[in-house]
Amino acid sequence: MKKQVFISIRGIQRVEGQEETVELMTVGNLYRKKNDYYLTYEETEATGFDGSKTTLRLEEETRVTMQRSGPYRSQLIVEKGRRHQCCYETGYGEMLIGVSGGDISSTLTDEGGNLHFKYSLDVNTSLASENEVYINVRCDS
Repeated sequence: MKKQVFISIRGIQRVEGQEETVELMTVGNLYRKKNDYYLTYEETEATGFDGSKTTLRLEEETRVTMQRSGPYRSQLIVEKGRRHQCCYETGYGEMLIGVSGGDISSTLTDEGGNLHFKYSLDVNTSLASENEVYINVRCDS
């Protein structure tokens, strides 16, 4: 059963010694299918992806898939210790990037909780950025 939730996301991106933090608070849905948790929310103009929908899928704390649908499509697969090649829509066209997964930790339950994961992005095997994402999910009831 889908539950409406409050979602707080803090993303940290490190590029060549420079660090940038982006924070987002939004409303979305949390639900579970079998052992996997899904978190969905609508992107806004503030994120630069207005009109898109983002779905995060946590697969038993070993893999996070971030899928964006709409005008800015992308799919990133973060799996600890593995590198995946993923498509990313930039607005100027699609780009193939490498995603190498780091630590993934979660306290998500049907009532909310926290999700944290790390990953690095590469383009043509050259490091583009190191990334960290912190997500807090709270039920509104």
